[in-house]
Amino acid sequence: MVTVNPDGKIMVRRCLVTLRPFRLFVLGIGFFSLCFLMTSLGGQFSARRPGDSPFTIRTEVLGGPESRGVLRRMSDLLELMVKRMDMLARLGNSSEPHRAAGDTHFAVDRFPPGASLMERIQAIAQNVSDIAVKVDQILRHSLLLHSKVSEGRRDQCEAPSDPKFPDCLGKVEWMRARWTSDPCYAFFGVDGTECSFLVYLSEVEWFCPPLPWRNRTATQTALKPLPKVQAVFRSNLSHLLELMGSGKESLIFMKKRAKRLTAQWAVAAQRLSQKLGAVQRDQKQILVHIGFLTEESGDVFSPRVLKGGPLGEMVQWADILAALYVLGHGLRITVSLKELQSNLGVPPGRGNCPLTVPLPFDLVYTDYHGLQQMKQHMGLSFKKYRCRIRVIDTFGTEPAYNHEEYATLHGYRTNWGYWNLNPKQFMTMFPHTPDNSFMGFVSEELNETEKQLVRGGKASNMAVVYGKEASIWKLQGKEKFLGILNKYMEIHGTVYYESQRPPEVPAFVKNHGLLPQPEFQQLLRKAKLFIGFGFPYEGPAPLEAIANGCVFLQSRFSPPHSSLNHEFFRGKPTSREVFSQHPYAENFIGKPHVWTVDYNNSDEFEAAIKAIMKTQVDPYLPYEYTCEGMLERIHAYIQHQDFCAAPGPAPPGTRALQSPFVLAPNATHLEWAQNASVAPGAWPPAHSLRAWLAAAGRACTDACLDHGLICEPSFFPFLNSQDAFQKLQVPCDSTESEMNHLYPAFAQPGRECFLQKEPLLFSCAGSSTKYHRLCPCRDFRKGQVALCRDCL
Repeated sequence: MVTVNPDGKIMVRRCLVTLRPFRLFVLGIGFFSLCFLMTSLGGQFSARRPGDSPFTIRTEVLGGPESRGVLRRMSDLLELMVKRMDMLARLGNSSEPHRAAGDTHFAVDRFPPGASLMERIQAIAQNVSDIAVKVDQILRHSLLLHSKVSEGRRDQCEAPSDPKFPDCLGKVEWMRARWTSDPCYAFFGVDGTECSFLVYLSEVEWFCPPLPWRNRTATQTALKPLPKVQAVFRSNLSHLLELMGSGKESLIFMKKRAKRLTAQWAVAAQRLSQKLGAVQRDQKQILVHIGFLTEESGDVFSPRVLKGGPLGEMVQWADILAALYVLGHGLRITVSLKELQSNLGVPPGRGNCPLTVPLPFDLVYTDYHGLQQMKQHMGLSFKKYRCRIRVIDTFGTEPAYNHEEYATLHGYRTNWGYWNLNPKQFMTMFPHTPDNSFMGFVSEELNETEKQLVRGGKASNMAVVYGKEASIWKLQGKEKFLGILNKYMEIHGTVYYESQRPPEVPAFVKNHGLLPQPEFQQLLRKAKLFIGFGFPYEGPAPLEAIANGCVFLQSRFSPPHSSLNHEFFRGKPTSREVFSQHPYAENFIGKPHVWTVDYNNSDEFEAAIKAIMKTQVDPYLPYEYTCEGMLERIHAYIQHQDFCAAPGPAPPGTRALQSPFVLAPNATHLEWAQNASVAPGAWPPAHSLRAWLAAAGRACTDACLDHGLICEPSFFPFLNSQDAFQKLQVPCDSTESEMNHLYPAFAQPGRECFLQKEPLLFSCAGSSTKYHRLCPCRDFRKGQVALCRDCL
């Protein structure tokens, strides 16, 4: 029973009114409790990693039972403190029920204005108690492993010499010297003894053989796979919008886009469902980590969303998220390093240890920034699970840059390459690199009513300039061709500015400022022409303009832009040459929707303007950039691309068994024989293969396009044999196997044939005047170059 005299009640009431003494008291409680916890554990805390909370616990050397006793005593102390504070709070609340909201604004909490003193104290106590629980869990985990190790005898903990585990002795030596370098080793039970080293290296990592005296029941019991669930198409995106989160302008932009396209996604899902019929689709658990939006990578995009910055990457990511969700798969979305670590199961420490649990995701979609973050924090698990990763890569990564050893030896190493992934794991914005997978994005598709309104509302003399940042208008020589254009058309711009008109924009240009997407679409529906200044490269805006009935006019580059002569491409993992601002629009759409001219030739430029004004075009959108086209493509990838279980090709130089090829009747190329057995697991289906010997100096990408086909790198293993050259009647006086991204190939001088030694270097890209490359080609679905005719 607690008795309180009147003087005591007055003093309590005064404290509750001002709260200043209690603020110091509450701060003191929190600080004392934290110091008490840390000193009781012997200062066993290591430095934080970037991105960790200030209260993230990381142990170097874990204590014993006495530490858990400290935790229990601290918990009892907190409980007693809370009970006594509760009495005081009830006294104060009963005497003064109405508190001023202004008394609650102090920095030690983030409570709503109505929160009581008791709630504050309880929350602080709960925070400290939560820390104690986390440390107790780590201690219990460590002691459990330590007790199991102690079951064995000292003489049973000598590093074995086993030829099946050649790295074991070296790893044990490394652990002796460096096991304290990362707290994650202590987390997994390493305590400096030989037994703990061997247990870790045999059960957590896989460099040493299992110890015979260990109880293998627990370590061998794998998590039972969840029962398979069939994916069901979704039409309501409201839950996806919740999963995407908020707080960043980039996320707000992406959510608005997904919401605006909801109806089109629903119609596309219905059409694809009817097309697939009774095809069974397993639901995949998918992690989407958008690395370039994390604070650790700088997140340079979010601040520029409202200032005319590039939106192409965010357009693509918004559409990827929508497509995966509409297809019915389970999604987890992260845009911070801390979220990534939590979802992957990263142990405490600096990233040198494997994950604490098997990766719970079938697929991981990320970008180069996210790929680097995963490698830094997954330890050996990165190598184990990297086959599940899909990298969203705008400009593509060619095999010569992807293979670390080859790139280093032959000058292809850049800041973005050398990951040793299957090149098909890189997914591009446009289908310019068949070595990679074409992911794409979507443009809004007009219905018939909207198309009729566009046809009737077009202004024949209105042009809109492609470029929202003032820096794009600094192009040298623009005054010349803009002056010509101004003679025939009214020019409109959508250049961002804050207070005054950007000086780079000529006075005769009507600048609307940065427009929201719906208003920008309305402007395009009125305009006749959408004109590019040569930059940005390969963005979504030209396709949006063409879909809204505009003609797109762009500059031809001579010489073509590449990493050899243009700063923008320098350092990117590709040798691709770009002959115009938007090669896809030029090569896959073309006239009358797309005109590519030399802006330095005034006569050619003016003639193009006159011809465009007389040309009537309807809104046009390639099928592969519709919602249905993207759903179809991603569905096929998820169903058929398996880089974890795909069998490797036969060793180079070995003769295949019965050849599956026959020479075509016109003796120009090889075809898959009709009576040949279908290659098991091959996707695309092998019967779509056509093999050609390219002209000297011709890349396989171009050689296949010359015949109206697409280069298919997954078919290279079928051609990597002497038999393929013989069937094509190529005279090989000698045959060698080497690492070279141009092989298999035939060298005319010397009549030498070369086979590929490294499967990761099979490449559609690349050419040399010395070689005639042996090129695998395939057909493709109309409007969907990523898929062959039988790929669904």
